[in-house]
Amino acid sequence: MTTKNTFDIVLLIARPGAGKSEIIDYLKKVSQDERMERFKIGKFDEIDDFPMLWTWFEEDALLEKMGHSRLHSDQQGMFLYQHLWDLLIERIGLEYQKKLRDIAGYAESFTTIVEFSRGTEHGGYRSAFSHLSPQMIEKMAVLYIDVSWEESLRKNRKRFNPEKPDSILEHGLEDWKLERLYKEIDWAEISSGDPQFLTIQGVRVPYAVFDNADDVTSQRGAALGERLEQTLNRLWASYKNR
Repeated sequence: MTTKNTFDIVLLIARPGAGKSEIIDYLKKVSQDERMERFKIGKFDEIDDFPMLWTWFEEDALLEKMGHSRLHSDQQGMFLYQHLWDLLIERIGLEYQKKLRDIAGYAESFTTIVEFSRGTEHGGYRSAFSHLSPQMIEKMAVLYIDVSWEESLRKNRKRFNPEKPDSILEHGLEDWKLERLYKEIDWAEISSGDPQFLTIQGVRVPYAVFDNADDVTSQRGAALGERLEQTLNRLWASYKNR
């Protein structure tokens, strides 16, 4: 049983455009006292694999400009090797270890929000979970944002700003790429065995599903706060007694 009054780690996963970054943006703007009381989120920190993979794309473009071979992706932005998806998860574990090392009292006072998306085409959540740090898994709860493929496509189109493709809140994918990478997902399969817990590397990890079919995340308003509070408190009930 946890001795903290807040989550240690919340793994925030969903299809692209489902509302992950919008939820993070909302939580960042809530006062720490309110965030702790309503959402069980302590001092806020996040690890997102998008900046990591975008750095690879930028490096590949620079290497090509210099006359060298690309290291990570082809000219269409598709990874050259399947294992690079899992390398990103290993990088998340490394970043978490560095935070524990470098930030005094990190484990005692911070809640780490870990964000990523995975589709079946590149291994799905099953493959990603197999590369999570065991130290993280023991402290983790999972919040899955549920939207349809069609809603993911709509939101991806709406948010994309071609002038800022590296932006957390404004990046997007071409329709064909989104369909290839994220139309098929394995969430239903890996969560079907238990309505409250996933089994990740032999550990029972609590999870909850945030239904965002009606897109309450875009406006960052009271409806989002209320639904997020209800969902996270349900998750907290499982987490504190895990």
